[in-house]
Amino acid sequence: MSFRNLTPSTIMSTLRGMVRHISAPLLYAALLMYYAFRRSDTPAWAKRIVMGAFVYLFSPIDAIPDMSPFIGYTDDLGVLMYGLVMIAAYINTDVRASARHTLFTWIGHISESRLRKIDDLL
Repeated sequence: MSFRNLTPSTIMSTLRGMVRHISAPLLYAALLMYYAFRRSDTPAWAKRIVMGAFVYLFSPIDAIPDMSPFIGYTDDLGVLMYGLVMIAAYINTDVRASARHTLFTWIGHISESRLRKIDDLL
């Protein structure tokens, strides 16, 4: 997947398709990046970081194959977390609320402590 193929709708549909395959914290991190990307005051450099992280997440080729049991998405989480820390200034309460709402809509109830671990890193 390349930058040219990524649009907000393709990002959301791809994330929605990954719900059964990735952990809730990884999905939450991806949704935080998505909603930060959608903010009008997020600068272009931060949006490029988000796009790069999504290209890595959606790519079938990465450092640890996603099909590897137990560890398949750990490298993806690392890339997303690095990206989140880089753009943390653009993740506000509205971004968090939107990410949580989408997450709860897609997967239902999730332990607040699992999401707080991601929020505490920002």
